[in-house]
Amino acid sequence: MAGLFRVKIMNMGEERIVSVCDEELLGKVLVDEKRKIKIRIDEPFYGGDLMELDEALEVISSSTQANLIGNRIVEAAIERGLVIREGVIEIAGVKHTQIILDKV
Repeated sequence: MAGLFRVKIMNMGEERIVSVCDEELLGKVLVDEKRKIKIRIDEPFYGGDLMELDEALEVISSSTQANLIGNRIVEAAIERGLVIREGVIEIAGVKHTQIILDKV
């Protein structure tokens, strides 16, 4: 699963929230007319640092919450055991999931 990912890290108190997207999706708008879903993959929310896959997965693993969009990052998170396939939706053919990681 080659390629780069945009990783935005937001630290809020004890929470570490990350947003990760496949790099090529940044700036795109996905629309699913049937389910009336529209999502902007925009700079303020997803426009973080460019990272390789292993580094992006490490950041996700160390977070308390993660918002992932993109077929490559979601599939990699599934393979790493961070996400279950049943928790993934598709918007205009692009995989998306949100996860909360238990840090107890």
